[in-house]
Amino acid sequence: MPRGLDHIVHAVRDLDAAAEFYRRGGFTVGARNRHPWGTHNTIVQFPGVFIELIAIGEPELIRIGAPGTFSFGAFLRDFLAREEGLAMLVLEGKGAADDAAAFRAAGIGDFKPFNFEREARRPDGSPTKVAFSLVFAADEKAPDIGYFTCQQHHPENFWNPAFQQHANGAATIAGIVMVSENPEDHRHFVSSFAGERHIDADATGISVTTPRGVIQVMTPSAWRAATGSEPPDLTRGAHLAAMRFAVRDKAAAMAALKSSGIAAAERNGTVIVPPHVAHGATLIFETTK
Repeated sequence: MPRGLDHIVHAVRDLDAAAEFYRRGGFTVGARNRHPWGTHNTIVQFPGVFIELIAIGEPELIRIGAPGTFSFGAFLRDFLAREEGLAMLVLEGKGAADDAAAFRAAGIGDFKPFNFEREARRPDGSPTKVAFSLVFAADEKAPDIGYFTCQQHHPENFWNPAFQQHANGAATIAGIVMVSENPEDHRHFVSSFAGERHIDADATGISVTTPRGVIQVMTPSAWRAATGSEPPDLTRGAHLAAMRFAVRDKAAAMAALKSSGIAAAERNGTVIVPPHVAHGATLIFETTK
């Protein structure tokens, strides 16, 4: 069964600074949350999909998991030792047991599902409970990207339209962009992870259209043409490089960024915030289709 985008994990070294950057950029940013394995996060919501800004808050709580498990905290600690940026791609869970069986059968993961819950805050500040089941996958040619599905058990306590209104006009995450020396190397993984057989391919790379958003894997030359910048370091494998936001008014989005002193450039009909500005991530704003 096809799986749409659930969220993108943007790993940062200073959570407060990154949250303030997103606020300055016209996004509505939630409160700080804490995980029992040492990470702290804050959320930028859209209907059905979100950005998880995450940092190491309590490194002493990080533990290496037992065989057959994935250590979320250790992965992010090691990622942040190298760089800031987009660290993990998360798709919507269709049932932890089913996702785990599908990934095992496809040869892209043999991890035990991970269940957890935490306290969240409603818009009025009152506490509520959210709970999740995560199933991890792995692409051996992209070891610096974390992959998992996320099944929500109390979605009514998590999603809130009040948090999904953004002053810059961003309506949703239209897609995620990876860069690879050879996008075809990731065809089997992307297809199996997304649960989608059909993969589009051309000279720029491959892409899969999910029920919520597009996953693109493009070549370094295609990245240069699209963004006007050098691709990320691919020494260790493919890199999760950019988020594409659909906005109602591109000019208004550009004006909101500039009024907050955030450097952005127009290219190929899009507005681009480069990674040295956006805590290691490239943000691409494009008109809603």
